[in-house]
Amino acid sequence: MITSNMADNESVECITEHERILQEIESTDTACVGPTLRSVYDDQPNAHKRFMEKLEVRIRNHDREIEKMCNFHHQGFVDAITELLKVRADAEKLMGQVTDTNRRLQDAGREVTAQTEEVIRCRIQQRNMTTTVERLQLCIPGMKCDGRYLCSRYYAALKTMEQLEKVYIPRVSRYRFCQIMAENLPKLREDIKDISMSDLKDFLESIRKHSDKIGETAMKQAQQHRTFNSVVQKHDSGMGYTKPVYSLNGRTPTQHNGLAAEEGVDQPEEEGVLTAQDLVDFSPVYRCLHIYTVLGDRETFENYYRKQRKKQARLVLQPQSNMQETVEGYRRYFNQIVGFFLVEDHVLHSTQGLLTRAFTDELWNMALSKITAVLRTHSSYCSDPDLVLQLKNLIVIFADTLQGYGYPVNRLFDLLFEIRDQYNETLLKKWALVFREIFELDNYSPIPVETEEEYKSVISRFPFHDAEIEKQDFPKKLPMSQSVPQIYVQVKEFIYASLKFSESLHRSWTEIDDMLRKSTNLLLTRTLSGCLQNLIKKPHIGLTELVQIIINTTHLEQACKYLEDFITNITNVSPETVHTTRLYGLSTFKDARHAAEGEIYTKLNQKIDEFIQLADYDWGMPESDGQASGYLMDLINFLRSTFQVFTHLPGKVAQTACMSACKHLSTSLMQMLLDSELKQISMGAVQQFNLDVIQCELFASSEPVPGFQGDTLQLAFIDLRQLLDLFMVWDWSTYLADYGQPTSKYLRVNPSTALALLEKMKDTSKKNNIFSQFRKNDRDKQKLIETVVKQLRSLVNGMSQHS
Repeated sequence: MITSNMADNESVECITEHERILQEIESTDTACVGPTLRSVYDDQPNAHKRFMEKLEVRIRNHDREIEKMCNFHHQGFVDAITELLKVRADAEKLMGQVTDTNRRLQDAGREVTAQTEEVIRCRIQQRNMTTTVERLQLCIPGMKCDGRYLCSRYYAALKTMEQLEKVYIPRVSRYRFCQIMAENLPKLREDIKDISMSDLKDFLESIRKHSDKIGETAMKQAQQHRTFNSVVQKHDSGMGYTKPVYSLNGRTPTQHNGLAAEEGVDQPEEEGVLTAQDLVDFSPVYRCLHIYTVLGDRETFENYYRKQRKKQARLVLQPQSNMQETVEGYRRYFNQIVGFFLVEDHVLHSTQGLLTRAFTDELWNMALSKITAVLRTHSSYCSDPDLVLQLKNLIVIFADTLQGYGYPVNRLFDLLFEIRDQYNETLLKKWALVFREIFELDNYSPIPVETEEEYKSVISRFPFHDAEIEKQDFPKKLPMSQSVPQIYVQVKEFIYASLKFSESLHRSWTEIDDMLRKSTNLLLTRTLSGCLQNLIKKPHIGLTELVQIIINTTHLEQACKYLEDFITNITNVSPETVHTTRLYGLSTFKDARHAAEGEIYTKLNQKIDEFIQLADYDWGMPESDGQASGYLMDLINFLRSTFQVFTHLPGKVAQTACMSACKHLSTSLMQMLLDSELKQISMGAVQQFNLDVIQCELFASSEPVPGFQGDTLQLAFIDLRQLLDLFMVWDWSTYLADYGQPTSKYLRVNPSTALALLEKMKDTSKKNNIFSQFRKNDRDKQKLIETVVKQLRSLVNGMSQHS
């Protein structure tokens, strides 16, 4: 019972579920039927069969309802079909009318359509034209800018390109030609850079050629200004420096130094003054600088310009091979350098930052080093003082020109002091030739003056004053020879030549005075002294000439004070100034005079030797001739005439010469007597020799030169006299007894000298022996001689042992 009740409950639930499913199938979309049907198959087993049965029941119910509805509406349907059949004929008739109306309407509208299409086409063309005009009006500015670029240069081109890029091209950027233009702009900018750089290179090439002209113009103006200043300042005591006012770029040098000269005052440019712009077009530099600046590549341009100018500076500073031969070579060298640095100065002040003062200072320092080295080397080869002087003037103008533009030039003036020494050397060499020529042409005779005019002509060239000579009547003679006034004049000319170099060196007159005195001292102590020394040593200069040279040097020495006054008058510097250098002419002429005196002594002795070489003694003669030898009398006569010439010499010189001659004659005679090659001497030869010595003593006692006291001159022959007296008297006992005593009669006779002469008189051979008479008469005397010889030898040995 319970089981059947459970079955009944399950069937009721199943039926209810199938009803729900059927309702879902009827009410839902076909796409959702699948899940509903799946629930049937997922249910209890055989549930689908019951569902199918239920489904078929439902279908039959619906069919019966459809059939009922159709039966209900069937008469209405039949009536509707009948009405439709009645309308068919009218519809066909209407269809024909509509078709005919459509055909006639199409035929009528075909022309309107054609006209409408034409209007539409025209409207489209008009609209396109309007659009095209609008677009072309937008493009026209760009087109015009591009055209202006093609026709313009650099500045306008860059401005046009900027307008194209920022204003016009963005408006029409969708067009292809605008894109092409935009793509070409960088290339066009590079083209502009290349073209401007090409112009700059042409400028650098041209400026290399124009630098010489610029420098020449600047230095000419500097020289004119210096000449003007020298006229204005000729009464000034100092050598003050004034900056030049010449201009090469429309600005005065003070403007170059950064000072505004036109503060409220317009300074008109000097008429006829060329400016740098007159000679060189600087626009390529400005243009290229502007272009590179605008294009953001200024640093590249600045580095390139500075590098190229450095290269050009090295080329400008390179000297020519033969520059030192002419002044024009130096002038071209300086012109190029001045032109180069004036261009740099102009670019420095006319551009902002292209050049800096540090860069120009670096270039100038490099140039100074090179210039000083070149000038130091080339000037050392200059042997012409005129060329050195012209070089100095060029350097001064060169330095003044550049100093006016702010370039420091102290090293150039320091170099000038070195060149001044070189200039003085060339002057000294030149004046050495002048002095030699004067000495060679001199006749070494007193200057004869026939008239008052001739006398005034001489004293106008040389400061000579002698009261006694002035009292003499014409014609008369001046003591010096013609070389003295010539030498004096040439020394003054040298001072003038030396002064020419000292001018314009911006030095005080005190310094110039010192320079003149030092250079004059060199001329006197080295050049003139050397010429005098060489002159004195020349073989053709005889005793007469030497005497005149001594007289000349005496007068030149006296004239030195006038040379000092001459320098003082030039420089207006008092000789009492502490640092004033004194002239060394006094010592120079004293040395020359002493050398001439020594040469007189030497030549006099040489002449004596020449006479003595003529001596021809017969050393074996039995007795003398009774008179002095001829060569000796000729020698004495020569000495007398020579010493008469010496009357014009200072007393001590003549006395010294006379004493020197007598001593040399005495020494020569003694050497002749003691000559080692002379083996034998007879008593007759000794007597003859004694006669010659007596003549010498007579000459000495005759006072050939005044001023000797007593028998001073005769003492020159005292050695010979005592030796000859010893042999002539044969007073050996006295000699040997008194030997070594201060009161000895034969004090000046040396034992070795007496022994040497006695050996020559000894009987060494039987043939022609001077003692043969003693052997015949008294052989004891021969033994006495042997005894004397032994004693003399012992004396000589004792002297050697004592020494």
